[in-house]
Amino acid sequence: MTTAPHPFRIANFRAYWASRLASTIATGAMALIVGWQVYNISRETMDVPQAAFLLGMIGLAQFVPLFLLTPIVGLVADSVDRRWIVRATTTLLVLIASGLGLLTWMGSLGLPALFTAAVLIGVARAFSGPAYSALAPNLVPREVLPTAIAVSSIAWQVGSIAGPGVGGLLLDVSPVAAYAAAATLFTVALCGIFLIGPVPQPPAQKDHRPLTRIVEGFSYVRHNRLVLATITLDLFAVLLAGATALLPVFARDVLHVGEAELGLLAASAGVGAASMAVWFSIRPMRHDVGRKMLLAVIVFGVATIVFGLSRQLWLSIGALVVAGAADMVSVYVRSSLIQLHTPDAMRGRVSAVSQLTISASNELGEAESGLLAALIGPVGAVVFGGVGAIAVTLLWARLYPELKLAKSFDPPEVEPQPHGVAQT
Repeated sequence: MTTAPHPFRIANFRAYWASRLASTIATGAMALIVGWQVYNISRETMDVPQAAFLLGMIGLAQFVPLFLLTPIVGLVADSVDRRWIVRATTTLLVLIASGLGLLTWMGSLGLPALFTAAVLIGVARAFSGPAYSALAPNLVPREVLPTAIAVSSIAWQVGSIAGPGVGGLLLDVSPVAAYAAAATLFTVALCGIFLIGPVPQPPAQKDHRPLTRIVEGFSYVRHNRLVLATITLDLFAVLLAGATALLPVFARDVLHVGEAELGLLAASAGVGAASMAVWFSIRPMRHDVGRKMLLAVIVFGVATIVFGLSRQLWLSIGALVVAGAADMVSVYVRSSLIQLHTPDAMRGRVSAVSQLTISASNELGEAESGLLAALIGPVGAVVFGGVGAIAVTLLWARLYPELKLAKSFDPPEVEPQPHGVAQT
């Protein structure tokens, strides 16, 4: 019996992993500095609730283009070479980071430029997300895909640690330096994608109209209740409990700390998540995956409540570490189920649906947090979100018994198919 190789022994996957790591670090650094600049510019003329609301609108600016483009980008990811999609979007991110750095250096950066950049980042992520997700399963044998997902998540979570941490430290020195570092890292990510050799691409389906193929992605998710449950649980839990969106508010006006401490706070969730991802890369989850996902989301909600009530930096950091670790369990289970339960010819479209919900929970969650913070204050908004995440998890456990019954990642012998898609 031949043992499947570890993902890192595959050259294409190594290039993919390095590209994702560099891109995530750059994205984390940019997100931190953009949020900090928006909040500080706003605080020059606004009070805390108004500035917090405007900070949340940055998330909405990223979500709107992603929402509008999702039906198209999934089809593109299933029809066009996925490597070239990522190459094009990463090039756009290089230009965005460079442009913001130049405007900052010239002293001309204002809210209009920051919101324009947020919209363009949303466009780039709309196309790159499904392409990135659909590309990974083509780089490794199917039997090591859960391990590859965990290892890939290490790149994501290590980037989530290093990005905000480096961004916060460089922001303390010079915002221009942070943007320059982000542009450089995006360039490294671009080089990594160019190193990936030819990979299998599902044959173009010419027997369907484009609109029909777009609808198939949504239909597949709707008919596969297990996939639907994992996607929507993550959507509503993170949508409600998006504490990280308000980190600039907590750093400046709740914990009363500066840019360096903001970087530590922003990196804390990534520390917990990366630790859990490393564990899964060594000891992949194999049993009771659904129940463990439900428990993890409850822990995520409790940690969010603790963060909202904390007035000590060390306790806030600890709560975010726990929240990040719990979120990683949910990400690991959701990603594995989606990739292993979806035919390759539809992975781009299903990944686009998944990305839409992830973006809704993150970027739209930022808007929700900003609006709620304007109404009841930042502390109340975060605590309410944590309680809401717990309530949603308990409700989903009743509405979708498939979650509790999911014992492993193995798909059923006959997978649910959307209307109009022939069994193979």
